[in-house]
Amino acid sequence: MWVPRISESNQPVYLSIADALAHDIASGALRRGERLPTLRELAQALDVTPGTISRAYTEASRRGLTQGEVGRGTYVLDRIADTGEAPVVTRAAPAARGEALDLSIIKPYGETLQYWLRNALTELANTTRLEQVLDYAPDGGHPAHREAGAQWLRQWLPGAQWQQVVITSGAQHGLMVAISALTGAGDLVLCESLCYPGIISVAHGLGRRLRGVPMDEQGIIPEALREICQRERPTMLVCVATCQNPTTAIMSNQRRAQIAALAEEFDFLLLDDDIYGFLATDPQTRPLATFAPERSIYLTSLSKSVMPALRIGYLYSPPKLLSRLTAMVRSTVWMPSPLTAQLASHVIGEGLDSQLIRMHRAEAAARQAIAREVFTEASLQSQPHSYHLWLNLPEPWRSDEFALLARANGVVVMSASQFQVERTGDPRGVRVVLMSPTSREELRFALTQLASLLESGDPKRFY
Repeated sequence: MWVPRISESNQPVYLSIADALAHDIASGALRRGERLPTLRELAQALDVTPGTISRAYTEASRRGLTQGEVGRGTYVLDRIADTGEAPVVTRAAPAARGEALDLSIIKPYGETLQYWLRNALTELANTTRLEQVLDYAPDGGHPAHREAGAQWLRQWLPGAQWQQVVITSGAQHGLMVAISALTGAGDLVLCESLCYPGIISVAHGLGRRLRGVPMDEQGIIPEALREICQRERPTMLVCVATCQNPTTAIMSNQRRAQIAALAEEFDFLLLDDDIYGFLATDPQTRPLATFAPERSIYLTSLSKSVMPALRIGYLYSPPKLLSRLTAMVRSTVWMPSPLTAQLASHVIGEGLDSQLIRMHRAEAAARQAIAREVFTEASLQSQPHSYHLWLNLPEPWRSDEFALLARANGVVVMSASQFQVERTGDPRGVRVVLMSPTSREELRFALTQLASLLESGDPKRFY
């Protein structure tokens, strides 16, 4: 039986199997018409799941190496060119001339996601547990889907119980559910002074008063938070403590404990938006919610860590707040799609989430290295595995002006003004997302365009 030799690399196992298959066909070790092992046979030989082998065979078929025949198996099509090298994964074509390179949307590396999703959908269709996705789900979601969410959450919240998980239609929906269910009209909600625009739109749309708390390189400054609490009584603090959007700040455990202590002292709730928690560099970093579990709601989702198409979020709540959260989910969408929740549960149960996280972290690290090579003279705020960075602008640059001229030069970034809770002053910075361009070559080109603007030293040259 053919068994591939898997090379050590950061790429997914299924791609390594497809590469080995291509190599063995090129070398003559596999001949035209030769039948390959079944999914189960090869999975047992390599100690992986049958789903991984299915993805490898699908990738090989996409490359024109094999063909599957229903009832007969998978066969080698033909010997490829006698180069002795495996063909690389086909890359998307570079951006057309004049087409802007979009570095404004934070999302995971997407080049191979379609293959992961295709096989996950195929495996889902063949499962015997489809009956629970054909009807209305109970409040909070099906117990099996909530248990999958608890399994996901235990990476950061050891001992998480499925009964305290509430399923939402993504993190943005979870954000809206928590703020609308746990605060009232006119209540004061706090967040970072530079924050994710989705927080601003939700708070304003719900009629909450939103105030930004001054920040430093670790995020919210405890002393500044105390000063606000002494003047006014906030109902909730929304905080992104790991790879903060847009600054990439990561709070130390000591800082998180200080924030939690202030929540206890001034009696407000903590909404721990930990959507980027999987990108933390220090494994000892604890979620903010663990420092005050009885007054904290933990929020995460799969859209950044696995794939944007999985619009499933998980709220983890103290028991006393569960009924309010589940009622708000019912009031807004009645229920998140059970079909999507089943797909998410399958991805988690099969371990595909862990594989994709490793792939995304490795790709982010490589792209952060490119950014450091290009921005040799610039002032950056970033993290080793962050999907984005914060580019500080020197005088005489202004944020909106730089973003406008960057777009005119074919690169889209987000200005600091789009993250300001109160539109006072100019923090002089732009958020640059590194994972959006298809290839690293495109990323390097886009970053070089931005660096050249900075190095000119005079915005007027570009008008």
